Amino acid sequence: MTGYRIPFNRPAAVGAEIEYLRRVLAEGHWSGDGPFTRQCHERLKRATGAHHVLLTTSCTHALEMAALLLEVRPGDEVILPAFTFVSTANAFVLRGATPRFADIMPGTLNIDPAHARRLLSERTRAIVAVHYAGIGCDMDGLQALAADGRVAIVEDNAHGLFGSYAGRPLGSFGALATLSFHETKNVTCGEGGALLVNDPALVQRAEILREKGTNRTAFFRGETEKYTWVDVGSSYLPSELNAAVLCAQLERADAIQARRRVLWLRYRDELAGWASRRGAALPAVPDGCDPAWHLFYILMPDAAARDAAIRELRARGILAVFHYLPLHLSPMGRSFGGAPGDCPVAEASSARLLRLPLFAALTDDESAAVIAAVKEL
Repeated sequence: MTGYRIPFNRPAAVGAEIEYLRRVLAEGHWSGDGPFTRQCHERLKRATGAHHVLLTTSCTHALEMAALLLEVRPGDEVILPAFTFVSTANAFVLRGATPRFADIMPGTLNIDPAHARRLLSERTRAIVAVHYAGIGCDMDGLQALAADGRVAIVEDNAHGLFGSYAGRPLGSFGALATLSFHETKNVTCGEGGALLVNDPALVQRAEILREKGTNRTAFFRGETEKYTWVDVGSSYLPSELNAAVLCAQLERADAIQARRRVLWLRYRDELAGWASRRGAALPAVPDGCDPAWHLFYILMPDAAARDAAIRELRARGILAVFHYLPLHLSPMGRSFGGAPGDCPVAEASSARLLRLPLFAALTDDESAAVIAAVKEL
């Protein structure tokens, strides 16, 4: 995504990243779970209200750990939005579960609880809430579907760190939640993620799964004389080098979020009139939601207008992009029974969606150039 005057994303050091990397290299603890990892855990616990936090190598791996912790197995079904990244489905499909694709709400592009209710069955093991663009799902509606305790709520909070719903941080509602620190996210270490464990009963096993199925974490705390293989698992720990970069980013999270908020609101306020005249739609923020200011999108009038907008903006040196193709229409989704018309809002939204550059290092001149170019579409 290089070569554009204004890229879609530009990751940037914002504080002590270089200093912390040098410290890791000098002190010799390069593997996971060192002092910077522990600092990240504490900062993320404060930010999300999670009972326990474990850094992972990616949000994908955090989702895979969630599937393992919930003991998802063949014959189970997991309800998730059709409009999401493939990892949301893959984590559960890898355990043998069948994904059931729910449509999304036209205002927020989040999972529609009414459609999810129609997909509930005796085989439903979990419902995944994806907080698209960092705007919270209808957690009241989703939690009502899981009120009997038989179905678990998992939050795919890759977009939503620092956002909230009804006064509670996104990531604090489900038994488990996941975060992403990919370079396109608000705070980043290039590649990385985290598992938020809100159910205390799952903490000990989460630590074991993350350490290749061993009780190594307990051993290092002095809780056992030696460690051994006790469960399934894999190597989900990021290196201390990743944690050092992430720690520096988390220290500057308030400034990052403040800048992204300014840019997001500038897009909304300055493009509102144009969107109304053009027949386009901008993101909706329901009452009670405090966004994470993760991404800004425009729903163009139709697919042809969206594709033309991408071409015209790129011709001006501005990289604007589309987003997910509905999973139920993918080759894998169709193998699970997905078909055109199953999720009409997801299908229509995907074809019309245009994402604008939004990152903390975007300058005022650059954002003004994006706005001016959009107004000329």
